[in-house]
Amino acid sequence: MRTPHDLRPAGPATGGGTGPGPAAPARPGHTAIGDTACRACPEHVAADGRPSSGDRRLWLLPESAAEAFVARLGGTVLLDDDERARCERALAPHVRLRRVAGRLLARHALSAFSGRPAGSWRFRTTADGRPEPVLPAGSGLRFNVSHTDGLIVCVVTDRGRACGVDAETCPAGADAVTYLPRLLAGRERADLAAVADGPARAARVAEYWVLKEAYLKALGTGLRREPSSFAFTRPSAPPVRLHDPERPAEHWHFDLIRPTPHHVVAVATEHAGPAGLRTTVLSG
Repeated sequence: MRTPHDLRPAGPATGGGTGPGPAAPARPGHTAIGDTACRACPEHVAADGRPSSGDRRLWLLPESAAEAFVARLGGTVLLDDDERARCERALAPHVRLRRVAGRLLARHALSAFSGRPAGSWRFRTTADGRPEPVLPAGSGLRFNVSHTDGLIVCVVTDRGRACGVDAETCPAGADAVTYLPRLLAGRERADLAAVADGPARAARVAEYWVLKEAYLKALGTGLRREPSSFAFTRPSAPPVRLHDPERPAEHWHFDLIRPTPHHVVAVATEHAGPAGLRTTVLSG
């Protein structure tokens, strides 16, 4: 699921051959990630080299590296006919590339997590439109993909735990700052109203929106559920907590990171493990 185009925060595009800049300093409650070829936290790896049980893992692919990444994985050879058709429906070449890269990133991430070959993965589409692995059987892995101008991301969890991820440009653009607060819960709108600084308010709008998107994607509802029907605590005061009157919220964990000066990413994880979020940045 992506935010409808007219609702998406508009910000500096970093695609078209321009990669993410240096990592921004970490803000309270945020993790700054360097623009490295591939980096993972060694303390989260088991003795056999695979992630320790309970980890949630996030892969980040700068859009500037997408073409080389797709070529390295053999183009569309790993995709099935339906996936190829879906990717070809995009009229703009950069959108087609982004879609192919997202599907290949999912395979790469699932294989890196499990040690299974990238070509072994097959998927089904659930009733709510979410892709889930069906082969190899019994993997217990869940994943979610998001992309925005300049960045493609994929999160993977194990043991059948639901997960969702959203990436947006940050700070949000003028249209988003005007419109998106109408879709937030009352306490979130009140928090925004207390932010007098324009750039800080625009950044807060983007932070709330990625949290909303990540959670709705993890639930499988997308924007069929009203974003104002649940609320998050202030992103600048970690840990971020969820208040959802329709379902238990205690077992959900939320990571909010700033991988580049122009992007914010939120990860929603069901029953998160104690090891934390392990991140890998790909160079293609």
